[in-house]
Amino acid sequence: MSVSVTNTPAIKNAPLIGLAEGNGYFSNYQLAAAVLVIPWLVKRVLPVVSRGGFKTYLFLVIVMGVPITVGYWTLMSMYGKRRNTKVELPGKDIEEYITIKDPELKAKFHGKEKIPMQVFHDAYFDGKIEFNGDVLDIMEERHDWAKMVFTPELFKYVFFNLIPDVINHSATQDEEQVRDHYDRGDDFYEWFLGPRMIYTSGVVTDITREETLEELQDNKLAIVCSKLDLKPSDRLLDIGCGWGTLVAYAAKNFGCDATGVTLARKQTAFGNDRIKANGVTADRARILCTDFRDAPGGPGHYTKIVSLEMAEHVGIRRYGAFLRQVYDLLDDNGIFVFQVAGIRPSWQYEDLIWGLFMNKYVFPGADASCSVGWVVNQLEAAGFEVKNIDVLGVHYSATIYRWYKNWVSNKEKVLEKYGERWYRIWVFFLAYSVITSRQGGASVFQFTLHKNLNAYHRINGVPSHASIHVKKDRELTSII
Repeated sequence: MSVSVTNTPAIKNAPLIGLAEGNGYFSNYQLAAAVLVIPWLVKRVLPVVSRGGFKTYLFLVIVMGVPITVGYWTLMSMYGKRRNTKVELPGKDIEEYITIKDPELKAKFHGKEKIPMQVFHDAYFDGKIEFNGDVLDIMEERHDWAKMVFTPELFKYVFFNLIPDVINHSATQDEEQVRDHYDRGDDFYEWFLGPRMIYTSGVVTDITREETLEELQDNKLAIVCSKLDLKPSDRLLDIGCGWGTLVAYAAKNFGCDATGVTLARKQTAFGNDRIKANGVTADRARILCTDFRDAPGGPGHYTKIVSLEMAEHVGIRRYGAFLRQVYDLLDDNGIFVFQVAGIRPSWQYEDLIWGLFMNKYVFPGADASCSVGWVVNQLEAAGFEVKNIDVLGVHYSATIYRWYKNWVSNKEKVLEKYGERWYRIWVFFLAYSVITSRQGGASVFQFTLHKNLNAYHRINGVPSHASIHVKKDRELTSII
């Protein structure tokens, strides 16, 4: 028995489906028992805590809970149920896919012995391993040569980097990480983002052809502005505006007053130049290098607010405070369009390994990529009402596939200015993200929101409720 795959020019179609081992392949009851029983055994055995009461036991559960959970996941990833019987792997030797140049690694992984994905990508970044062909094509068959297991290096990163970052997430940390990432150089990003310079998911509107990257991004800009129901009288705030493309687009096409805020200096300069190049004066649109909390105008000043894939950097600890601050900035009759990357709650081992790679190498500090349910709870707790949600995961896959092709086509330029390691990290990131977002491990959620107030004129939002205006592909007959 096999699993069918898609065949459309709109995306990179999968030749092989992922194996999907994850939390559906082990018992949460066993995990809960381990989290509760092991601290109890420790309390009984160790003299230093054996005399303590229930509070001591509870303290041990809190302290030991995360290590026990990760340890359990590790054992199950190595020895639990391994594959979906509907998926048939080619069964080739590892040498068919990759060339291992490091003698120590080569002695461990050869023939049918698969290499842990984390061990592989770190060695690839260091030049110890090469792909035998196109990176994306070989990553498509990764389950035939790599295994999705937790490793000591992942343990080390989780406990000494990720968890402390989540606990200590601060505005200063955000500023440092954003500037380190986005001030690398505009050319670095242009070599995969293309002329629109938009680092967020585009939108596919025609699955019968391969729309260009620029078409995908223009589709998204038009949809976002439609959901915002922009008018010349509006005051728009774009939080985490990147290179200012949406600000310029909104001001140019709808005549609204538009402000974008970013913490990256180079993005600020680029965005203001783009606004000027599009014939929009500085009194109608501008990009500010500042924290959004310092945006001009004060509480209730903005009639429309948009934030596209910025909130992941806010951090789980500060997420609620961020949304409450957005709420305060928004006019009581305003609209907030909020796009955020996220994950599925029913996770797979591959999802976690990919996510840890992303956190370490691509988006340090972006620990707030969560499930759509979690985000909805946060939005409602902040006082927003959810008008509409669009799930854009496969659209992100289509977008990143075009980024991947741009990056590969600019390989020589990247190597000359930024070196081999940066090229390798980014080509792996883009290739793997094409796959992960296509198969549902990562996604993008676009929310249309307003304040949950009795006096809000909900009926006025019907014309801009994009998802209810469906184009009929044929004439339908009413029921009598």
